[in-house]
Amino acid sequence: MENVKRADKRAERSRRTRAKIVDAARELFLAQGYGATSLQEVADRAGVAVQTVYFVFGNKRALFKDVVDTSIAGDAEPVGTMDREWFRDACAAPTAAGQLRAHVRGTRRILGRVAPIMPLIAAAAATDPQIAAHWPDGPDPRYTVHRAAAEALAGKPGFRSEVSVETAADVLYGVLSPQLYLVFVQDRGWSPDAWEDWARATLAAQLCERAEGER
Repeated sequence: MENVKRADKRAERSRRTRAKIVDAARELFLAQGYGATSLQEVADRAGVAVQTVYFVFGNKRALFKDVVDTSIAGDAEPVGTMDREWFRDACAAPTAAGQLRAHVRGTRRILGRVAPIMPLIAAAAATDPQIAAHWPDGPDPRYTVHRAAAEALAGKPGFRSEVSVETAADVLYGVLSPQLYLVFVQDRGWSPDAWEDWARATLAAQLCERAEGER
C-alpha cells in the first residue's frame, strides 16, 4: 500500500511539473515566438532545471506540440474532442437548435485557447519545418469533429431537410474557424460573447428551419 501511495505521489509531481513547463512554454512562445525561445528560458520560467525539460519532452518540437495539444483540449488528459463530455452532450441534444447552441459554446472555449496561437503555429512551422512531422498527414482533425457534429444534426427536429451532411459540415467548419474567430475578436474587437451570439445565429439561419412566424 505504501508503495502505491509513493507511486501516486510521484505521478502527481510529474503531472504538476509537466503542466508548469507547458504553461511556461506557452507564455514564452506567445510573447517572443517559437524560434526566439530557448528551453533554458522555459526552464527558468517554470522553475525547473533545463535537464528536466529535456527529460520530460526530449526537444523543443515535442514541447511545442504539447503546448498546441493542451491548448486545444484545455487540459493534458489524453481524450479527443469527440470523446469529451461537452461534445457528446451537444450531439445528444434533442433538437438541431439545441445542438448548435451547445456546439458553438463548446467550440468557443476551444477557439479562445487556440486562436491566439494559430499565427504562432504557422511561424513555428516556417522556422522549423520538422515541426509538421509531429502531426501525421490525414484528414483535418477540426473538420472531422465538425463532420461528426453535422451527422448528429441531420434528421433532428428543426434541421433543414434540404441541407446535406456535407454542406452542414462545411458550414460548421467555415463559420467556427479560428481564422474567422480572430477576425471578429482580435481584429475587430468583438467580445467572445458577441462572437458566440453571431456564430449561433449565423449557423441557425443556414442549418435550421425558421420558426413559424419568421420571414
